Amino acid sequence: QVQLVESGGGLVQAGGSLRLSCAASGRSVRNNAMGWFRQAPGKEREFVATINWSGDITYYADSVKGRFTISKDNAKNTVYLQMNSLKAEDTAVYYCALRSELVAHKGLDYDYWGQGTQVTVSS
Repeated sequence: QVQLVESGGGLVQAGGSLRLSCAASGRSVRNNAMGWFRQAPGKEREFVATINWSGDITYYADSVKGRFTISKDNAKNTVYLQMNSLKAEDTAVYYCALRSELVAHKGLDYDYWGQGTQVTVSS
């Protein structure tokens, strides 16, 4: 059984930073593409960042490019999202996802999802 558990969310002031973690079990992040997505109230879930199996290819949404960084630690079987220079519009529930492919992927068609962690940015 594959499980993804996000942590690290919280309340932060605009301009601040947070690091989200996604601990995987039942499947290795080493051999799969991983992604971060977010969903704000009343809005559809949207792509934030993705990383390929080897960790050397990443893609970001334009809205977070230059501020967010996705990475993974294969030894810990964990994926991270470092979020800097946070803005009020970054407020959302953030979800980690695993796709049973090697290449990074921006779409929503991932195979497994975490339960989400709330990020609230106060202006």
